[in-house]
Amino acid sequence: MSIAGKPNRIRLGMVGGGRDAFIGGVHRIASRIDDHFELVAGAFSSTVEKSKLSGLDLGVEEDRSYGSFKEMAIREARLKEGIEAVSIVTPNHLHFSVAKEFLKRGIHVICDKPLTATASDAKKFVNLVESHDALFFLTHNYTAYPMIRQARAMIESNELGDIRVIQVEYAQDWLATNLEATDQKQASWRVDPERSGAGGCIGDIGTHAINLAGFVTGLKLESLSADLHTFVEGRQLDDNAHIMLRYNNGAKGMLWSSQVASGCENSLRLRIYGSKGGIEWHQEEPNRLLYSPLGEAKRILTRGGPGANDAANAVTRIPGGHPEGYLEGFATLYRETADAIYAARDGNKVDTLCPGIQEGYEGIAFITAAVSSSKKNGSWVKLNN
Repeated sequence: MSIAGKPNRIRLGMVGGGRDAFIGGVHRIASRIDDHFELVAGAFSSTVEKSKLSGLDLGVEEDRSYGSFKEMAIREARLKEGIEAVSIVTPNHLHFSVAKEFLKRGIHVICDKPLTATASDAKKFVNLVESHDALFFLTHNYTAYPMIRQARAMIESNELGDIRVIQVEYAQDWLATNLEATDQKQASWRVDPERSGAGGCIGDIGTHAINLAGFVTGLKLESLSADLHTFVEGRQLDDNAHIMLRYNNGAKGMLWSSQVASGCENSLRLRIYGSKGGIEWHQEEPNRLLYSPLGEAKRILTRGGPGANDAANAVTRIPGGHPEGYLEGFATLYRETADAIYAARDGNKVDTLCPGIQEGYEGIAFITAAVSSSKKNGSWVKLNN
């Protein structure tokens, strides 16, 4: 039943995201910005006690705060008003096993990136999603920023001409010291190969960078040459990466990913150069896109401004000049996910720009190839896409 023609909110569950977690809170805020979801259940922590305390914080009924994701999937699938979708915000190694329990019961999955921790699980993940009717979405949130959508549309309409050069970097400094030795929760699992997978920095933020480059250009990465390094003594996974890229149209690229770059907070930057012009975008100033037509003065295009195109305006919520970015990017993915779920209620399908299983698999293929290349002293490795 709906009110005044608006579909009923989607009943949402969450696995992970309990007390002291970061990304779970981001997902919860984003899911409510456009008022399409309502959190009604969760397995927020690894024990019943912790999960129920987190559920109490969030206003979830005590009998719908579970001690395990499997128990949650089984019971919610049986309830008349059980969850329709679940957000997975756990460390990487749990993504596949959690998604499996919900997808096979017809519950849609919204999963944080990267897809999973291993290449073998990634292949199983693809088969799992393709063999079930429930929908799967991956939250590469930077793909939903208005000026990123603008850049993608500009390339699709050939405003940059043939793409020749792609430069992308994602630099932070929060792991410049041995933070994991203090048992800091966010650091400890990200540098643990058992939970994070084979890639440290490249898995955590490098996958965002490579995904963004592919999303905007529409190109496929074919091969790479990687130099992964660990600067912090005792750390098991990479904390810095320099990678050369070759794309399917002949374009060349470079990717720098680092979590030991002093002075960098969340410096995701993308530069793309074509035969007719170039563009530049920086995540820390997300409402601006620099556009340089060949032989002409550089232009500053702004979200909500006169130079914004239809693709940017479609995901803009507030007037130009008001900051809009990280949370709203997540919210746009949740809104696009909601559109697909509403359609699925009626047995229909809608196209969405929200990343899915293909983008997830490509991210794991990128990590696998980068690790392999670095072990071979930077030899060129083809991606298994």
